Amino acid sequence: MKVLPIRKPRRARHGSPRPTWRSGLDWLLVVALFSICALLVARLDRVQTRSLAGVATVIDGDTLDVGGERIRLRGIDTFERGQACRRAGVSYDCGAQARTAIANLVAGRRLSCAGRTFDRYGRLVAACTVGDTDIGAAMVEAGWAVAYGDYRAEERRARDGKRGAWAGNFDAPGDWRAVRGGAAEQSHDPIRQLFDLLRQLLWDRPEA
Repeated sequence: MKVLPIRKPRRARHGSPRPTWRSGLDWLLVVALFSICALLVARLDRVQTRSLAGVATVIDGDTLDVGGERIRLRGIDTFERGQACRRAGVSYDCGAQARTAIANLVAGRRLSCAGRTFDRYGRLVAACTVGDTDIGAAMVEAGWAVAYGDYRAEERRARDGKRGAWAGNFDAPGDWRAVRGGAAEQSHDPIRQLFDLLRQLLWDRPEA
Protein backbone atom coordinates (compact mmCIF):
# COMPACT_ATOMS: atom_id res chain seq x y z
CA MET A 1 0.00 0.00 0.00
CA LYS A 2 1.33 3.36 -0.98
CA VAL A 3 1.40 5.81 1.84
CA LEU A 4 0.64 9.38 0.81
CA PRO A 5 2.80 11.99 2.39
CA ILE A 6 1.12 14.20 4.97
CA ARG A 7 1.29 17.83 3.94
CA LYS A 8 1.28 20.53 6.53
CA PRO A 9 -1.38 23.19 5.97
CA ARG A 10 -0.06 26.32 4.41
CA ARG A 11 -0.05 29.37 6.55
CA ALA A 12 -2.18 32.19 5.26
CA ARG A 13 -0.13 34.90 3.76
CA HIS A 14 -0.76 38.24 5.34
CA GLY A 15 -0.36 41.50 3.50
CA SER A 16 2.42 43.84 4.23
CA PRO A 17 2.17 45.73 7.54
CA ARG A 18 -0.05 48.87 7.42
CA PRO A 19 2.12 51.93 6.95
CA THR A 20 2.44 54.13 10.01
CA TRP A 21 1.41 57.19 8.02
CA ARG A 22 -1.92 55.53 7.08
CA SER A 23 -2.74 54.87 10.72
CA GLY A 24 -1.81 58.45 11.57
CA LEU A 25 -4.05 59.73 8.77
CA ASP A 26 -7.00 57.67 10.05
CA TRP A 27 -6.59 59.14 13.53
CA LEU A 28 -6.31 62.62 12.05
CA LEU A 29 -9.58 62.17 10.14
CA VAL A 30 -11.33 60.94 13.31
CA VAL A 31 -10.10 63.96 15.27
CA ALA A 32 -11.16 66.32 12.44
CA LEU A 33 -14.64 64.77 12.31
CA PHE A 34 -15.16 65.13 16.06
CA SER A 35 -13.86 68.71 15.90
CA ILE A 36 -16.34 69.63 13.16
CA CYS A 37 -19.20 68.05 15.11
CA ALA A 38 -18.19 69.96 18.25
CA LEU A 39 -18.05 73.20 16.23
CA LEU A 40 -21.52 72.66 14.79
CA VAL A 41 -22.99 71.91 18.22
CA ALA A 42 -21.35 75.03 19.68
CA ARG A 43 -22.83 77.18 16.93
CA LEU A 44 -26.36 75.80 16.81
CA ASP A 45 -27.60 78.91 18.58
CA ARG A 46 -26.88 80.85 15.39
CA VAL A 47 -29.65 79.09 13.50
CA GLN A 48 -32.27 78.98 16.21
CA THR A 49 -35.47 80.72 15.25
CA ARG A 50 -35.35 84.37 16.23
CA SER A 51 -38.70 85.88 17.20
CA LEU A 52 -39.50 89.58 17.36
CA ALA A 53 -42.68 91.42 18.22
CA GLY A 54 -43.64 95.06 18.33
CA VAL A 55 -44.76 98.03 16.29
CA ALA A 56 -42.89 98.25 13.00
CA THR A 57 -41.38 101.16 11.12
CA VAL A 58 -41.75 100.73 7.37
CA ILE A 59 -38.48 101.06 5.41
CA ASP A 60 -39.79 99.97 2.02
CA GLY A 61 -42.24 97.49 0.55
CA ASP A 62 -40.48 94.40 1.91
CA THR A 63 -38.34 95.77 4.75
CA LEU A 64 -39.45 96.66 8.27
CA ASP A 65 -37.75 97.77 11.46
CA VAL A 66 -38.94 96.20 14.69
CA GLY A 67 -37.25 97.46 17.86
CA GLY A 68 -34.13 98.44 15.95
CA GLU A 69 -33.89 95.10 14.09
CA ARG A 70 -34.19 95.22 10.31
CA ILE A 71 -36.56 92.58 8.91
CA ARG A 72 -36.57 91.45 5.29
CA LEU A 73 -39.90 89.77 4.57
CA ARG A 74 -39.30 86.20 3.46
CA GLY A 75 -40.62 84.87 0.17
CA ILE A 76 -41.50 88.17 -1.53
CA ASP A 77 -39.84 90.92 -3.53
CA THR A 78 -41.35 94.37 -3.92
CA PHE A 79 -40.88 97.27 -6.27
CA GLU A 80 -38.04 99.65 -5.48
CA ARG A 81 -38.45 103.29 -4.59
CA GLY A 82 -38.51 105.27 -7.82
CA GLN A 83 -39.35 102.23 -9.94
CA ALA A 84 -41.77 103.11 -12.69
CA CYS A 85 -44.66 100.82 -13.61
CA ARG A 86 -47.27 101.49 -16.30
CA ARG A 87 -51.05 101.39 -16.25
CA ALA A 88 -53.28 102.48 -19.13
CA GLY A 89 -50.25 104.09 -20.75
CA VAL A 90 -49.49 106.18 -17.67
CA SER A 91 -46.27 105.74 -15.67
CA TYR A 92 -46.40 105.79 -11.87
CA ASP A 93 -44.05 105.05 -8.94
CA CYS A 94 -44.98 101.48 -7.99
CA GLY A 95 -42.25 101.42 -5.32
CA ALA A 96 -44.07 104.22 -3.50
CA GLN A 97 -47.35 102.34 -3.93
CA ALA A 98 -45.81 99.20 -2.41
CA ARG A 99 -44.53 101.16 0.58
CA THR A 100 -47.98 102.72 1.09
CA ALA A 101 -49.62 99.30 0.88
CA ILE A 102 -47.47 97.75 3.60
CA ALA A 103 -47.76 100.88 5.75
CA ASN A 104 -51.54 100.52 5.60
CA LEU A 105 -51.21 96.84 6.58
CA VAL A 106 -49.15 97.45 9.70
CA ALA A 107 -50.59 100.89 10.50
CA GLY A 108 -49.04 101.14 13.97
CA ARG A 109 -50.30 97.70 14.96
CA ARG A 110 -48.25 95.15 16.88
CA LEU A 111 -46.83 92.46 14.65
CA SER A 112 -44.86 89.23 15.17
CA CYS A 113 -41.91 88.04 13.09
CA ALA A 114 -39.91 84.81 13.11
CA GLY A 115 -36.86 83.82 11.06
CA ARG A 116 -33.49 82.07 11.25
CA THR A 117 -31.30 83.44 8.44
CA PHE A 118 -29.82 86.81 7.56
CA ASP A 119 -29.30 88.33 4.12
CA ARG A 120 -26.18 90.04 2.74
CA TYR A 121 -27.22 93.30 4.42
CA GLY A 122 -27.56 91.73 7.87
CA ARG A 123 -31.36 91.81 7.83
CA LEU A 124 -33.28 88.98 9.46
CA VAL A 125 -35.20 87.14 6.72
CA ALA A 126 -38.51 86.42 8.41
CA ALA A 127 -42.22 85.83 8.02
CA CYS A 128 -44.31 88.47 9.79
CA THR A 129 -47.94 88.53 10.81
CA VAL A 130 -50.24 91.21 12.09
CA GLY A 131 -53.21 89.63 13.80
CA ASP A 132 -54.05 86.62 11.63
CA THR A 133 -52.70 88.22 8.46
CA ASP A 134 -49.44 87.05 6.88
CA ILE A 135 -47.97 90.33 5.66
CA GLY A 136 -45.97 88.75 2.83
CA ALA A 137 -48.99 86.86 1.52
CA ALA A 138 -51.15 89.97 1.73
CA MET A 139 -48.63 92.07 -0.21
CA VAL A 140 -48.36 89.50 -2.99
CA GLU A 141 -52.12 88.96 -3.21
CA ALA A 142 -52.70 92.71 -3.37
CA GLY A 143 -50.35 92.90 -6.36
CA TRP A 144 -47.68 95.08 -4.73
CA ALA A 145 -45.08 92.33 -4.38
CA VAL A 146 -44.07 89.33 -6.44
CA ALA A 147 -43.48 85.78 -5.24
CA TYR A 148 -39.82 85.24 -4.41
CA GLY A 149 -39.56 81.65 -3.23
CA ASP A 150 -43.04 81.50 -1.72
CA TYR A 151 -46.64 82.69 -2.23
CA ARG A 152 -47.06 81.39 -5.79
CA ALA A 153 -50.79 80.84 -5.33
CA GLU A 154 -51.25 84.40 -4.04
CA GLU A 155 -49.34 85.77 -7.04
CA ARG A 156 -51.52 83.78 -9.42
CA ARG A 157 -54.68 85.22 -7.85
CA ALA A 158 -53.28 88.76 -8.06
CA ARG A 159 -52.31 88.29 -11.71
CA ASP A 160 -55.65 86.75 -12.68
CA GLY A 161 -57.53 89.48 -10.83
CA LYS A 162 -55.31 92.26 -12.28
CA ARG A 163 -54.67 93.62 -8.80
CA GLY A 164 -52.11 96.26 -7.97
CA ALA A 165 -49.25 96.38 -10.45
CA TRP A 166 -50.79 93.47 -12.40
CA ALA A 167 -53.40 95.93 -13.68
CA GLY A 168 -50.70 97.19 -16.05
CA ASN A 169 -47.12 96.40 -17.04
CA PHE A 170 -43.98 96.32 -14.93
CA ASP A 171 -40.46 95.00 -14.74
CA ALA A 172 -39.76 92.43 -12.04
CA PRO A 173 -37.97 94.19 -9.16
CA GLY A 174 -34.89 92.01 -9.61
CA ASP A 175 -34.68 92.87 -13.31
CA TRP A 176 -35.14 96.57 -12.55
CA ARG A 177 -32.26 96.47 -10.05
CA ALA A 178 -30.01 94.52 -12.40
CA VAL A 179 -30.36 97.09 -15.20
CA ARG A 180 -29.29 99.80 -12.77
CA GLY A 181 -26.31 97.90 -11.42
CA GLY A 182 -27.98 96.83 -8.19
CA ALA A 183 -26.73 93.79 -6.30
CA ALA A 184 -28.45 90.53 -7.20
CA GLU A 185 -30.56 89.10 -4.42
CA GLN A 186 -31.13 85.36 -4.12
CA SER A 187 -34.71 84.14 -3.94
CA HIS A 188 -35.89 82.65 -0.66
CA ASP A 189 -36.41 79.11 -1.92
CA PRO A 190 -35.85 76.10 0.40
CA ILE A 191 -32.46 75.19 -1.11
CA ARG A 192 -31.18 78.73 -0.64
CA GLN A 193 -32.46 78.80 2.95
CA LEU A 194 -30.64 75.54 3.68
CA PHE A 195 -27.43 76.99 2.23
CA ASP A 196 -27.82 80.07 4.43
CA LEU A 197 -28.31 77.92 7.52
CA LEU A 198 -25.11 75.99 6.80
CA ARG A 199 -23.23 79.20 6.10
CA GLN A 200 -24.30 80.70 9.40
CA LEU A 201 -23.21 77.57 11.22
CA LEU A 202 -19.71 77.79 9.79
CA TRP A 203 -19.11 81.52 9.52
CA ASP A 204 -19.85 84.44 11.81
CA ARG A 205 -21.22 86.90 9.26
CA PRO A 206 -23.68 86.72 6.36
CA GLU A 207 -22.04 86.51 2.95
CA ALA A 208 -21.12 89.83 1.38
